[in-house]
Amino acid sequence: MRLDQWLWGVRLYRTRTLAINEIREGHVTVDGIVTKPAYEVRHGQSIAARTGDITRTYRVLAFPPARVGAKQAPEFAEDVTPPEEFSRRTEKKEAIGYRLPDEGRPTKRDRRDLQRWSDPSES
Repeated sequence: MRLDQWLWGVRLYRTRTLAINEIREGHVTVDGIVTKPAYEVRHGQSIAARTGDITRTYRVLAFPPARVGAKQAPEFAEDVTPPEEFSRRTEKKEAIGYRLPDEGRPTKRDRRDLQRWSDPSES
């Protein structure tokens, strides 16, 4: 199965086009080697793919017949991402000015605080 099809089928990327672009930019490696989108993936290979802030590592278990649901994806790919990668995500969230998705829009007071922090000369 082609690498771009496998990445799309196990739901690492939303579209095959996005998977192809990430492969071409060198953000996806197979056993540590940068490949092309048409590379034939084999059982047991290790695939590292950058998704957002972290690089996820997966081991190929099987090949999906088509794009599978999120609950079925672990049947085809084993997540072997090291825990240090997930700590990078939490470090970014602790940055000043970061708001969690469920916090809603900033209030007027929050906006002013952010503005003072980003441009202290306006205070």
